[in-house]
Amino acid sequence: MESFDGYNFQELVDKYLIRHRSVLDIMTKLSESTARTNRALAKSVTICGCIKINAEKQVFPTDINYSELREYMQSHLEGELCESCREVIENEIGRTVFYLVALCDALDLNLSDVIEKEKKKLDALGIFSLT
Repeated sequence: MESFDGYNFQELVDKYLIRHRSVLDIMTKLSESTARTNRALAKSVTICGCIKINAEKQVFPTDINYSELREYMQSHLEGELCESCREVIENEIGRTVFYLVALCDALDLNLSDVIEKEKKKLDALGIFSLT
């Protein structure tokens, strides 16, 4: 499996993003693509039925350490994405990543640097970095 090359991807996004270069366009396209990802996931449940969401209150023992909590948490997903739904969701997530990178580019940020900083925070703070 080839590793992610954020620098090269960001260069490609900069090269091919032509119509929506305004930060306002990028912000709204990012929101739209996120909504489309959510819609594709919902359709996998409600239209296709390849997956099911069976959500309820997360239940876990009260006498465990926080580090053990992960063992008791559930995704609430049942089943697996069919090939068609997987393709649609991958495409929508890809578009979301595209506009996230475009936003980084517009703000003169490098996504690889942002990811590296976040990784360092996670390494240093572990579970305490998440709120």
